[in-house]
Amino acid sequence: MTTTSVPSPAVKEPSEDPGSSRPRLLSRVSGQNISLVGALILVLVLFGILNDNYLSLSNMQVIAEAATITGLLAIVQTVVIICGGLDISVGSQTGVASVVSAMVFTSTNTNAFLGMAAAIGVGLLIGVLNGLIIVYGRVNPTIATLAGLAAYKGLAQLLSDGRAQGYVLNDDFFIFLGRGKIAGLPVMVWILIVVAVLVHLLLRYTDIGRNIYAIGGNDTAARLAGININKYLICVYALIGIVAAVAGILLTARTGSGQPTSGSEGLELKAITAAALGGAALKGGKGGIGGTLLAVALLGALENGLTVQGINSFWQNVAQGALLVIAVVIQQRRSGERPVGLPS
Repeated sequence: MTTTSVPSPAVKEPSEDPGSSRPRLLSRVSGQNISLVGALILVLVLFGILNDNYLSLSNMQVIAEAATITGLLAIVQTVVIICGGLDISVGSQTGVASVVSAMVFTSTNTNAFLGMAAAIGVGLLIGVLNGLIIVYGRVNPTIATLAGLAAYKGLAQLLSDGRAQGYVLNDDFFIFLGRGKIAGLPVMVWILIVVAVLVHLLLRYTDIGRNIYAIGGNDTAARLAGININKYLICVYALIGIVAAVAGILLTARTGSGQPTSGSEGLELKAITAAALGGAALKGGKGGIGGTLLAVALLGALENGLTVQGINSFWQNVAQGALLVIAVVIQQRRSGERPVGLPS
């Protein structure tokens, strides 16, 4: 009796309006997502008024390309948060993959596919290592990946001697990845769309996705229901490693060389902020890819707007930190939990 009925609430947790008779698409675009759409429109209108070129097609393309790498990491960050975990090392993982892709490319007579395969292989190994440390080392995910943030950053710097490595813009495939277009959209944006669709389908329409929500919603109930939590956690962190490696490859293609820190530093904060703004509950069990992508678009539009207005880039970090705090405050208010340190 317990094993068949207990996990149901955890599995249904992701639905924003499970009892509604509205069409599914409309039920997805509600609550927090509507707020994000409103905020995005406000940012676009505001900076469009301040700068005539802000809403130009070319600048929208710049925003989309710049947001792609953050978007990829935010998508997998959403998955791990839904599962009840966190990965603070995604930026450093991206840096390692970027360096490996460029160095292998240059050391194998400019073979782009070997460079990319090596980067993805390293990303997979890092992801599995994170999962093993968390599961079998019984280390809190925040602590384990905080250690990874420092360790993988150091590894990228050791491999590259702290400098950009290789030059990939003499290869047609890297040029295609970094600067090519399909049907008018940059290839990088298409890659983001494909990953987003695949992960959305995985979460919403497969038993794997339902189990991920169940683990984050109530890991005890999930365990009683027979879900192998350890296996799922390791696989989720492996997925993060693979997607972070793809982000590293795109970073290499976009900048023309392997970047140990430049372009990847700070990505973990952006990814977590986007996931939290998009509705992923930091305690697990709730979230979706649609909201995360809206938050990524909002962060990208805001960052670009501050840049074109010539505002000191340090204020971008202030804005990201403020948005993350706002997202968590909203989550806490909606959950109805007692504020820390205050009487109930």
